[in-house]
Amino acid sequence: MNSSLGRLLRGFLVAASLLMSAPSVAEDPAPALTIPTGAEASPSFDVERATEAWVNTLSPEQRAKSDAYFEGGYVLQVVSFAYGLGVAALLLLTPLSRRMRAAAERVAKGAFPRSLLYAAQYILVTAALTFPLTLYEGFYREHAYKMANNTFASWLGDEGKGLGIALVFGSLFVSLLYAVFRRAPRTWWMWGTVVTVAFMAFGIMIAPVYLAPMFNTYKSVPEGPMRQGILSLARANGIPADDVYWFDASRQTKRISANVSGLGATTRISLNDNLMNRSPRESIQAVMGHEMGHYVLNHVTKGLLGLGALALAAFVLTSWAFDRIVASWGTRLGIGGISDLAGLPLLAAIASVWLFLMTPLTNTMVRTAEAEADIFGLNASRQPDGFANVAMQLSEYRKIHPGHWEEIVFFDHPSGWNRVHMAMAWKKEHLGDANLEPQRGGLAAHP
Repeated sequence: MNSSLGRLLRGFLVAASLLMSAPSVAEDPAPALTIPTGAEASPSFDVERATEAWVNTLSPEQRAKSDAYFEGGYVLQVVSFAYGLGVAALLLLTPLSRRMRAAAERVAKGAFPRSLLYAAQYILVTAALTFPLTLYEGFYREHAYKMANNTFASWLGDEGKGLGIALVFGSLFVSLLYAVFRRAPRTWWMWGTVVTVAFMAFGIMIAPVYLAPMFNTYKSVPEGPMRQGILSLARANGIPADDVYWFDASRQTKRISANVSGLGATTRISLNDNLMNRSPRESIQAVMGHEMGHYVLNHVTKGLLGLGALALAAFVLTSWAFDRIVASWGTRLGIGGISDLAGLPLLAAIASVWLFLMTPLTNTMVRTAEAEADIFGLNASRQPDGFANVAMQLSEYRKIHPGHWEEIVFFDHPSGWNRVHMAMAWKKEHLGDANLEPQRGGLAAHP
């Protein structure tokens, strides 16, 4: 589903993986950290030279590949936006949306059940219409760039599960919005924002415990230095966690990742097996320090407030544009007021335009939070070389050194070059620290 509604649902409800038995993870699988020549701690340490030393660990072929992959994503953003508008136009300019509304009215009794039935049809139809682009972007392109490990059958299974979740939660979300439209036709933009933020918070809360395990197998990290070091880091930073989980992402992808997810009682520390098997212990500690930074700095709450502000602006714009379009074209399109179910494609199209135009702003919001978590993670883990190493691993599929405006518009994380440079600047300011050198025996007991 490449519609704006589909992307919203995926953003906070869907974790993409296949539920299968988990592979084994050794207690000490991590490789040793190798610091490139020019980046070692010394009295003559130079930030620029050290940064270039790390960046040059990416071969010209690897750099060309990651640049091509990431820059291709710019084109896909535009194509996906245009494709979504095309789907909305198809639903509006043909009888399709009106027939879906009529079917819901024939089968269901009552406004809320009709909304549920129409929304389910809308999700299924848009998923079918956007499937060719989803197939290319999510499966063929990932395999072409050797980023994916899954088979077509397993990928299709993931998509099916994601569609099932979208049907349940997406239909409920749309139905709640239309209940607001009916009861508050003039102030729906305000109450719709409340419903949207509440729904996102609900999704964030249930996803780690109830949704993510539908796609991946989660197990506790085995007892040992890695587990104890992560839990010690969590305790030292006030994170209420008594377990650390790993999940089998290697069945689907080669990407490394970790997170401190959930809200309140559902807070969970997780890292994938790619990170455990491909990254040195110093990098694992740096990554976990970063992820814990999101929790300690209240980025989930701040993010919800920021998204709430964007949703409010989007709804105000949608209310203004929808009323004017319906006033001019409503009879031709067969759409009445805001509470007319057949108008959902128009609502989605207007919201899609707003979200597309706001891409630089939303990317900057997220990128700023990521930069704050980077600094927190360095101060917590004290592993600048581990952090630089993982930044280079992430640069396997993220352009390492974009232009200034390119990063502002297209990057939702700091670029690899900026991350390495920041880590090396931190390292220079802490050259006299006794525990700066890489810790070969595992994660430190304390940050």
